[in-house]
Amino acid sequence: MNPIINNIEIIKAKTTKINDVDFDNLKFGHVFSDHMLECHFKDGAWQAPKVIPYQAISLDPSAKIFHYGQSVFEGMKAYKDANEDVWLFRPIDNFKRLNISSKRLAIPELPESYFMDGLKTLLQVDNEWIPKKDGSSLYIRPFVFASGNGFHASPADEYTFIIATAPSGAYFSGKVKVLIEERYSRSANGGVGFAKAGGNYAGQFYPTQLAIEKGYQQVIWTDDNTHEYIEEAGAMNIFVRINDTLITGPTSDRILDGITRKSIIELAEAEGIPVEVRKLSVQEVVTAAKDGSLKEMFGAGTAAVISPIAGFGYKDTDYDLPESEDTYANFLKKRITDIQTNKTEDPFGWRYKVE
Repeated sequence: MNPIINNIEIIKAKTTKINDVDFDNLKFGHVFSDHMLECHFKDGAWQAPKVIPYQAISLDPSAKIFHYGQSVFEGMKAYKDANEDVWLFRPIDNFKRLNISSKRLAIPELPESYFMDGLKTLLQVDNEWIPKKDGSSLYIRPFVFASGNGFHASPADEYTFIIATAPSGAYFSGKVKVLIEERYSRSANGGVGFAKAGGNYAGQFYPTQLAIEKGYQQVIWTDDNTHEYIEEAGAMNIFVRINDTLITGPTSDRILDGITRKSIIELAEAEGIPVEVRKLSVQEVVTAAKDGSLKEMFGAGTAAVISPIAGFGYKDTDYDLPESEDTYANFLKKRITDIQTNKTEDPFGWRYKVE
């Protein structure tokens, strides 16, 4: 009989790969743990999830994921503190957002117990895969895709939910230089920009590659209609500091309701940092760069937490940001990561202990 934890059946891997992993030199998302959670939707209902050995997926060539792109995902991290307790950061928010994304793509929503109990069980089974080194974590990728077959352009009748994990080091190192996009759009009104749909990211790759060829690392996305307003930075939400005020755009059909974004806003307000959630024009940022009131810009997301921006390009002109160690980016990143890794008190109730 296979063991059962949290009502989840566990099929253990016959061998482990962990002894072949250099935990002191981890790349982001390149090494995968021994197990994964798998759950199937068929006959109109989600079936019981199982923890199984990490393995390849077999799909029919007519599986609708290949043809109509029904796929959504989340990004999370698990941390191990000095006492080897395991912590998650706002996991219920990830669960809720996965279902918001699923609903927009006509994918059946998951029961909360399948997501949370499945995730906790997987982390208990692969506990030794959670890195202890500062700056490292176990990256968690829950995702759902259309596994039902057929060439007809309609929602699938079967879906697969998987949680896979990867012990990882830092996502970015150092500051990045970005290009403000004047032609391409990440998303549009009435579209799926607010969802974590795989196609959103596929559509970013080509414009980003064009920016890389010009010497930049990422793109700052602007609104789809006029390209006058700043919206996101690469695959992250964006924050701009003008004088002492931190500014970020409001969420919409086009902008992802980032969990790190929400945390930064709450934390900054609690620390007395002036925060404005409003439309921010490219011209306002350029003017601030010219008159010296633009102090910093940074991206915010699960993988990197906060990624400082060293400078930006716009209309064939480059603008450098001032260098300083005394930045909101450094302060807020340390506060968030200290909460995530149980190094400080959590007055917001964000931290979730895996037991």
